[in-house]
Amino acid sequence: MVGAIRAKRDGVTLEDEQIAAIISGYVGGSIPDYQMSALLMAICFQGLTAHETLQLTRSMVDSGDVLDPGAALGRRIVDKHSTGGVGDKVSLALAPIVAACGVPMGKMSGRGLGHTGGTLDKLESIPGFTVELDEARFIEQVRSIGVAIAGQTGDLVPADKALYALRDVTGTVESIPLIAASIMSKKLASGADAIVLDVKVGSGAFMHTIEDARTLADEMIAIGNGAGREVRALITDMSKPLGRAVGNAIEIREVVELLHDRGPSDLRELVFTAAGMLLSLSDLDVSEEEGMLRARDAVSTGAAYQRYRQWITAQGGDPEAELALAPVVHTVLAHEGGVVAELDALTVGLAAARLGAGRRTKADNVDHAVGIQLHATVGERIGAGDPLLTIYARDDLAAHEAANSVLKRLRIVTGGEAASVAGESRSVIVERRG
Repeated sequence: MVGAIRAKRDGVTLEDEQIAAIISGYVGGSIPDYQMSALLMAICFQGLTAHETLQLTRSMVDSGDVLDPGAALGRRIVDKHSTGGVGDKVSLALAPIVAACGVPMGKMSGRGLGHTGGTLDKLESIPGFTVELDEARFIEQVRSIGVAIAGQTGDLVPADKALYALRDVTGTVESIPLIAASIMSKKLASGADAIVLDVKVGSGAFMHTIEDARTLADEMIAIGNGAGREVRALITDMSKPLGRAVGNAIEIREVVELLHDRGPSDLRELVFTAAGMLLSLSDLDVSEEEGMLRARDAVSTGAAYQRYRQWITAQGGDPEAELALAPVVHTVLAHEGGVVAELDALTVGLAAARLGAGRRTKADNVDHAVGIQLHATVGERIGAGDPLLTIYARDDLAAHEAANSVLKRLRIVTGGEAASVAGESRSVIVERRG
């Protein structure tokens, strides 16, 4: 281990056998945290080659169970992953839409941390819904109704759990090769044959620059291709929140709105684009354009919403239940008319987290009922006295603090500047990779 630390410190490429032995030794307990911490920091400074990153990912996959739902279902398995953002509820709408189009989608998701929301937290705002499914129930549900989203089943990628916990306390989270290996190890262990990646970029994302987003997307694509999977990536804008709802129950409401063929244009664009890509990578043998048409038809006919109802019911939830929102409702009105020119995603995400919608540590509980509803977003015109945003909070102080925080980074412009921003129809999709 000391030799490996020195080698990586000096920029030397590690051998496949070294990487495999390191991961095996760390998970097995023979390599202590202080040595692994030193290696992680060396990787942060020196990076990893594409081959090293692929081997690291493979070794992480080999550290635990590997699922093969494709063999159990006799189908090609598609999956989607987002690097996380503010108001990102895409998977919750995407899964029933894809299933309604005839492609099974069984997905293992995680919880939120910090300002980014977690898919499992949002689902648990539905009364009775359980995210705890064993492997047999998970596979059977995907077989019977075509959709399941659950927490990680079995002993999948224990190396990632151990390494992430260590990275979190040693200042090594930001390393792009380590991020890529962490994400892709879970996708590969879950048995996906084809993967669509949503790589967020902007203030509310982990990647703040387009260059870093491209690098991360390309590294994950290379890992997937090296492991024999088809991988495509969308780089998407997270300079402002996605959609109009930020929270847990409030985001489920927005998902239901989309499945009723309504909802914010940016969320709709991303959901239908991702659906088209997933269907084109499936065993349906359709183009991405045809896949998008089928996805839109599934929503417009109500088939996607019916599949959503079946899915929620299958996991113990009540799709008709009224989702509780916090008792204090504080709506902020615009002091003047104009056009929204800025609405910072990170600011909104942090404000929602302080209300209780997020967690500071993995052990924290979340409050499903709090959140922020945005009534206007970038490029939209608003009149004096019109509602800007509504805060759902547990008390007046928390509501006013959240509103004041968001307003510091919400900018409304008038005159010539407003004319240049008004009606701005910038796509939420910045680039495609792969």
